[in-house]
Parts: sequence; C-alpha cells; structure tokens
Amino acid sequence: MYIDLMEVYNKLYSEYNIPEGWWPGDNEFEIMIGALLTQNTNWNNVEKSLDNIKKRNLMNPESLYYLPINELEELIRPSGFYTVKAKYIKNLLEWFKTYNFSFEVINKKEKEILRNELLNIKGIGKETADSILLYAFNKLSFVIDAYTKRMFSRLGLNIKVDYDTYKNFFENNLPKDIMLYKNYHGLIVEHSKNICKKKPLCENCKLKFLCKTYKTNFN
Repeated sequence: MYIDLMEVYNKLYSEYNIPEGWWPGDNEFEIMIGALLTQNTNWNNVEKSLDNIKKRNLMNPESLYYLPINELEELIRPSGFYTVKAKYIKNLLEWFKTYNFSFEVINKKEKEILRNELLNIKGIGKETADSILLYAFNKLSFVIDAYTKRMFSRLGLNIKVDYDTYKNFFENNLPKDIMLYKNYHGLIVEHSKNICKKKPLCENCKLKFLCKTYKTNFN
C-alpha cells in the first residue's frame, strides 16, 4: 500500500500543537542524557532525573564525567534501571571525552561515522543513537520506535518490521529537512499516545480515511 508520508505529516501537524523541534531540553547535552535515560521508562520519570542533575548544577559533561558513579545512580534513580543507566551514561561520556566534550567538534563529523561510534558504546542501541544524532547533534537521522512501527503498520505500510528497513523508508521518502525529521517523530509519539494506542481510538483519528485498519474494521 502506498503511503504519502507528507500527507500524514501535514494532518498530524494541524492536529497537535507541538513545539518546533519537539524534544525538550535546555541544551544539546541535556537532550543527549535524556535520550539515554528514556530507555524503558516514561518521560515524567526522566524529567525527575534531569531535574535532580540540574539542582546539583551538574548538567554539563565534565561534571557528570567526574561525578562518582554511586552519586550519579542516586540522581537518576527515578528513571529506573539506574545502576545500569549510570554505567551507560559513563560509557557515553567516555566517548564524548574523545571529542573534548565539544558539540562543535562533533558537528564537523559525518553522521554515519558518529552513528557507528555511538552504536559501539555499550548501552546505546539504534533508537537511542538516532535520537542523539537527530535531537542533540542535529544530524539527519530519522528515529524509529515502537510507536512508529505500530502506527504505520496499521496505516498499511507493508514492509519488514526491522529497524533499518523502516528508517530507510522514511529517509528515502521525506525531504532532507532537520526540523521536519524532529517534528515528524514527535508527532508520531503524540498521536500514538493519544489516539493510536494499543487499543486505538479509530473514530477520533485524524488519519482514519488514510488508514487500512480503519477501512477494514469500520467499512
């Protein structure tokens, strides 16, 4: 089934009043840490952890790098799996240190080089790597999550469910625009939380007349 990605985007964009760029964070470093902390938890818990870090004036790479890991664990406890995530943050910071903790230096590197390096860090999978690339490093790397696969399979996208196939489909069929990538992923998340849930609210869906599942179940 053919899906016009920009038609889907425009309908969602008219429905949800999201901030440009969508992912919350005061700076690139906070976004990078948030992308890792959001693994296997909800954003409310991540915010509590980020707030703990900021209250201690530690929201910078050097401070977190030198912070004893047991103290980091306590700060990020609300995010769950905090002992494991503290190790993952330390791994990420060890890699970031090779760039002198500089986003300016990072931004001079090619996306694919950075992506491969991130994926070689223990604790960084494809979704986390692409979230960091897109939202913290401003690289054109579309993020695929469970919401994306669920929503577009319902719309009728008949492709393999593996990560890279989905990612390539979006990147090959969307304009190369960084803000579009950021907003599109955010809109998918918002729509999936509000309408395209595990038990979808199809009658309230802005996309229902484009949706294979709706046409099959309600016509």
